[in-house]
Amino acid sequence: MRAIAVVEDQLLWRDRPDPPDPGPTEVRIAVAWAGMNRADLVQRTGNYPPPSGASDILGLEVSGHVAATGAQVTELSVGDPVCALLAGGGYAEQVVVPAAQVLPVPSGFALREAAALPEVFATAWLNLFMVGALQPGERVLLHAGASGVGTTAIQLCRVFGHPCFVTVGSADKIEACRALGADDGWNRHDGSFVDAVNAWGGADLILDPVGGDYVPQDLAVLNTDGRLVLIGLMGGRSTELDLGRLLMKCQRVIGSTLRSQPPAAKGRILAALRQHVWPRLASGDIVPQIDAEWPIEEAGAAMAHLAGNASVGKVLLRVAGG
Repeated sequence: MRAIAVVEDQLLWRDRPDPPDPGPTEVRIAVAWAGMNRADLVQRTGNYPPPSGASDILGLEVSGHVAATGAQVTELSVGDPVCALLAGGGYAEQVVVPAAQVLPVPSGFALREAAALPEVFATAWLNLFMVGALQPGERVLLHAGASGVGTTAIQLCRVFGHPCFVTVGSADKIEACRALGADDGWNRHDGSFVDAVNAWGGADLILDPVGGDYVPQDLAVLNTDGRLVLIGLMGGRSTELDLGRLLMKCQRVIGSTLRSQPPAAKGRILAALRQHVWPRLASGDIVPQIDAEWPIEEAGAAMAHLAGNASVGKVLLRVAGG
């Protein structure tokens, strides 16, 4: 098969060995589209190695057709259109993945749109509703609101009744987030978001992929019994905290990552998506936001676009069409 290789910081479409035959509980997917995520940018630099046993090929989500199934797989058949959450290996013509991490394409969806679903919807659902334990009516602050995870989380907040406020990098992105259902937003280039979020009413849950100096600001806007879920470190891994505020307001800081979760845990997340979110996708209540697409041979250009922070929603790579 062919797959993307990182060669002296270039992304090259090259011959690679085929993945092994699927095990008893695995499936092989003929990849049509691959989603691009910021984790891919970090892995490309060598700072985010794949979990033990996972493919070293970039790519955490794909769509395509089932090409082969393991002996114990009963819910999927060869030829089924599917999308899948991966620990790695998506920038390739084929990938083998545990069947628990594979979902049918939502009704009415093409494979292109389906490739924009697994990673961002699993991340948003996990951290809002499972790790973050959102309760009815609680208020949410979303950093990087125009990202793939952000635009997904905005829509989940809207359909499940949670007011949300976003921070983004431009006035245009604030408007894009409002159109998806955000109450309001703050341009990070205008300084600290603390006064704006407190004037909005503060947050009961914060989804933060930034870390660094955002964390003390997060705690300054987090309501009593609030939860800060840290899902990334784009702003750095060190900061200072006012532990007195944390203590007196019974706040919680929770670290969360999806990629290293075992297949059974990922399967539970995807099962929840299939139950609660897939019907909303099929009905059009939730629409995946796709910013741009490139052929897989131009993965480097696609990644440069994502790294430039101009995107609103997902960046996709076309492997075989569909």
